[in-house]
Amino acid sequence: MIKCIAIDMDGTLVNSEQVVSKENAQAIKTAQKAGVEVVIATGRSYEEARYVLEEAGLHTYLICANGAELRNPQGEKQYSVGMTMESIREVENIFKKFQLYFEVYTSEGTYSNDYEKALSVLMDIYLSASLKDNYEKSLEAAKERFNSGRVKLIEEYEALFQDPNKDIYKLLAFSFDEEKLEQAKIELVKLDSIAVSASGKENIEINDENAQKGIAVTSFIQERHISLEETMAIGDNYNDVSMFQRVGRAVAMGNAPQEIKEFAHIVTGTNDEHGVAQAILNALETVKQ
Repeated sequence: MIKCIAIDMDGTLVNSEQVVSKENAQAIKTAQKAGVEVVIATGRSYEEARYVLEEAGLHTYLICANGAELRNPQGEKQYSVGMTMESIREVENIFKKFQLYFEVYTSEGTYSNDYEKALSVLMDIYLSASLKDNYEKSLEAAKERFNSGRVKLIEEYEALFQDPNKDIYKLLAFSFDEEKLEQAKIELVKLDSIAVSASGKENIEINDENAQKGIAVTSFIQERHISLEETMAIGDNYNDVSMFQRVGRAVAMGNAPQEIKEFAHIVTGTNDEHGVAQAILNALETVKQ
């Protein structure tokens, strides 16, 4: 019997228009009414995840930045796991070596040091994978990250790294040069005390080794006396694998890469086919039987 459902956001809960479909939202509410604990486990920061859920009328716990932070439905921080300064410096040096643009996720929000590069990267992602050929809508969505305050512009990251009041949760690098990303990843995986993952083919995500979705979900359910066998995880990419390897019911999205599907017990519909709703309703129906 499924008592907890952990759901990834990008490529999973949100569709190609970057919103939660009515079908997915209703399925989550149905599960909650049935007494199932639902937690969103995303690589996004709290601010970038929260507004999407609020638009859909959803109230859940949020595992943010790949497991670096847990927030309750009221937005209160329950715990956090930051990176060490030694790891930050090592990762920063590798990113700079391969000339990778990166953003910094902190306990006080997400930061970029290059507005034009941030817009360019996001527009490329939206145009290639989500908002299709709608240039104006892609530009508007990219600018909205800054205009809404979900991403803040800073001149130099050094100010963040030296701020004792900010924990560094994640370093997220982007590039459409697959060879550069692969070369950087080869060097990154040699480092100690970090977790190397990705939420898309165009990025590399770096967290502390203890800030992973699977670890965060395990801690979350243990506090609620729910077993891993009673937990379902739904996702579509490499930063979801740590959940898939632990839970009793791992569900890959239809739009997930084949290597991700191989970690799953079940493959559901794509994020444009309300695959999350399909997986949830299927799990609830299994309980009834």
